[in-house]
Amino acid sequence: QVQLVESGGGLVQAGGSLRLSCAASGRTFSSATRGWFRQAPGKEREFVAAVIWIGGRSYYADSVKGRFTISRDLAKNTMYLQMNSLKAEDTAVYYCAAAQLGPYSDPGDYNYWGQGTQVTVSS
Repeated sequence: QVQLVESGGGLVQAGGSLRLSCAASGRTFSSATRGWFRQAPGKEREFVAAVIWIGGRSYYADSVKGRFTISRDLAKNTMYLQMNSLKAEDTAVYYCAAAQLGPYSDPGDYNYWGQGTQVTVSS
């Protein structure tokens, strides 16, 4: 099992920044890819970004390219999502997830999920 805990969400004005964190514990050696997803009210969960845990290669949804940056700290077993130039449409619950293989952008391919953290961007 892998346990994931997100933190760092909150309320921010449009154009502002937030950094989300995702701390992992448990059998994390089995998760080759970790990613961020988000879900707005009434919408499906969508891919935001993913990173190959050992190699570090990253992938982004077109909607966040150039604004969001995914990174990881191997020593802390923690993943981050730096979100800049936030827009009202970025408002959602953000989830971190881990997959045994990958990289994947389909949430159905991820095996473990955090509880989510709310990000609200006011316009």
